Amino acid sequence: MNGAMSLLKTLTNNGVEVCFTNPGTSEMHMVAAIGQTGEMRSILSLFEGVCTGAADGYGRIAGKPACTLLHLGPGLSNGSANLHNARKANSPVINLIGDHATYHKKYDAPLNSDVIGLAKPVSHWVRSVADAVSLPSDAADAVVAANIKPGQIATLIVPADCAWDESVDPIGQRATPLAPLVNADSITKAAEMLGNGKPTVILMSNLALTEQSLRFADQVAQHSNARLFCDTFTSRLPRGEGRCSVERLAYFAEQATLQIAHAEQLITVGTKAPVGFFAYPGKVGEFYPEGCEIHALADVHEDAEAALQGLVAELGAQNQALRLNPLRYPGLSTGEISPESIARAFSEFLPTDAIVVDESATAGFLTYPLTETAEPHDWLSLTGGSIGYGLPTSIGAAVARPEAKVVCLHGDGGAMYTIQSLWTMAREQLDICIVIFANRKYQILQIELARVGAQSMNKKTLDMLDLSNPDLDFVGLANSMGVAGYKATTANEFNLMFERAMKEPGPRLIEAILDVDVSGLG
Repeated sequence: MNGAMSLLKTLTNNGVEVCFTNPGTSEMHMVAAIGQTGEMRSILSLFEGVCTGAADGYGRIAGKPACTLLHLGPGLSNGSANLHNARKANSPVINLIGDHATYHKKYDAPLNSDVIGLAKPVSHWVRSVADAVSLPSDAADAVVAANIKPGQIATLIVPADCAWDESVDPIGQRATPLAPLVNADSITKAAEMLGNGKPTVILMSNLALTEQSLRFADQVAQHSNARLFCDTFTSRLPRGEGRCSVERLAYFAEQATLQIAHAEQLITVGTKAPVGFFAYPGKVGEFYPEGCEIHALADVHEDAEAALQGLVAELGAQNQALRLNPLRYPGLSTGEISPESIARAFSEFLPTDAIVVDESATAGFLTYPLTETAEPHDWLSLTGGSIGYGLPTSIGAAVARPEAKVVCLHGDGGAMYTIQSLWTMAREQLDICIVIFANRKYQILQIELARVGAQSMNKKTLDMLDLSNPDLDFVGLANSMGVAGYKATTANEFNLMFERAMKEPGPRLIEAILDVDVSGLG
């Protein structure tokens, strides 16, 4: 058995069932091994950023890693932006990166590069295989590393000769690492803070945002009169009917600082104290008030759910009735299409247990609040801020849970970064509906232009943030890659198209033509 075959069997023995691929010459033995085994599903993408984004979405929903298969350093580099997002989401991902044969590296061939150096900034764990005999053990180590809670990026670099040389038997199933429990003193400290009468904010993310964690947190908040918040962008958040609500921290500093301006104490659970995405002239970088006492109940890798359960017990809040969301629809709009009319239809027709992948940016700002009381659903956000995550992440989510409808809300500018995703959606016949908010501009950057104090609104400046001349045709793009595309220019048209899309299997795309001014958001 060669190294590639032992590698693949080791991965499947350890629960890795899907590989998002864009391989090259140095990966051909791994390609052959996937083809010879019936246990690994291979999904081809036309760009490496689609592979890595799809692996992110799969990891968020499946709770275990898929792998990517990428070609040398340039292939890894093409996928790095969405690996950055996956790393910030703490998603479990295994990257298999081919490299030149160990004895060929010395020639510094045209595609030779420092693959380890390229991998480190977007990985938690990196290893280059020394020989074919080591390969299966290294692969098993990569799976363990990726499964460290809530998830890690593990990058395994496989020189070509390590894949084709004779290897040893594959490694059997290894135990999945459990999230460590928090120290009892951390729970005691949090309980003391919540009992001292000072205004307190609890900020949660990652393992603290399971449905059960939110229930525990709701009991704590009611018992202690604390306010619950989650990070602005979260890996996965259960929402809608029957779930406990949590307020989302605003993106803009002016709004976020106002939300928690009253706080004298901040307890973090599965996250860190909140700071701004960027620095702005004359504005604060830290969202919490000066002098606010900060305590970490559980860090990102600790068992936040168990910590919150322990806090409920410490406070004696077990009998506190939960505040569960009712099912309530906002009603449809008619006439002119707008962000509000789209958000109303989205909330009205979203099916039970859907997965929402949100990269709608400024134009979709009403979809989140209007779905608070929609059917139960999961909400996935752009955790790392590198745009072009939405379409690929939808692929991974749909592969991980094929019985669920996936709805991708996407700005037009960001969608063009990974538009090749549509081809993979069609090829795999995934049940995904994409809503493109087509405002023909990078609206968020027009807002940021003013926020950073770079006041220059002349034509030359605005042309750098404009997506017209020529207009993008997303319906044409979708149809060219095998996805049914539709264009909505009125609220009535969108209502009918979206309702139909929620009842029929995808993939399909709806391009909503908008003329949006959201300058007031900044």
